[in-house]
Amino acid sequence: MDLDKLVALDIHTHAEEPCCGPRDDGYHEFQAQMQKYFRNPASHNMLPTVQETAGYYRERNIGCVIFPVDAERETGFRRYDNEEVARIAAENADIMIPFASIDPAKGRVGAREARRLVREFGVRGFKFHPTMQGFYPNDRMAYVLYEAIQDEGAIALFHTGQTGVGAGSHGGMGMRLKYSNPIYLDDVAVDFPDLKIILAHPSFPWQEEALSVATHKPNVYIDMSGWSPKYFPPILVQYANTILKKKMLFGSDWPAITPDRWLSDFAKIDIRDDVRPLILKENARALLGM
Repeated sequence: MDLDKLVALDIHTHAEEPCCGPRDDGYHEFQAQMQKYFRNPASHNMLPTVQETAGYYRERNIGCVIFPVDAERETGFRRYDNEEVARIAAENADIMIPFASIDPAKGRVGAREARRLVREFGVRGFKFHPTMQGFYPNDRMAYVLYEAIQDEGAIALFHTGQTGVGAGSHGGMGMRLKYSNPIYLDDVAVDFPDLKIILAHPSFPWQEEALSVATHKPNVYIDMSGWSPKYFPPILVQYANTILKKKMLFGSDWPAITPDRWLSDFAKIDIRDDVRPLILKENARALLGM
């Protein structure tokens, strides 16, 4: 990947299809709910493959970090194979960077998998979704996995705040929002000071907690995915323009939100001209060591 030739680097994209042949019971209903929540024109029956995602981003000259989410224990939906995502990303290395996902409940087995994925498949980071995976980020059972990720020099990216997953569904599809309060990641940042941590999304209703953690802990960053920038709270824009201007990262949340939509709305909000290139590419370059 030649970052100098790319217009931006999207730090937050999802590998949605294919997975394990026929989908598990309830999966299509789950995706239909996501489509409705995000007002996404993509049909839940026609989600982009990883290869199609690479083509989409290549057409736009935008790099992307891509990952699955291992939430099979809580949702019953089989996870997308980490090795498969990494293999396709390697075939598209001009535009794609692979992250992986491991349920922290897998303990030492998960830690071994993380080390192998970094060493053998070039995985650069790991995605966690506390609400979908049903755990508090500072739960000690996750620490053996964090230790492996830190030791391997990889990045840990955590969903924070309310999630569109399950929104409007009966019982919220069993999703508990409490797990994704970013304040729990303050403990992780203290206990793993060499682990690079990304807090994903404007962390509604805990935006100020996220800004506080990122301000206080040098190893914590924020990605601005999952929301159209036109809905960003003023305090997020204020911090992005000033004290956290080198710790904010462009992310779309593809395919729920497209980079076309995100970038169009980002161009219309009050971000300083000298800060825009930092958010769109340069901060991610520094974080990834590229």
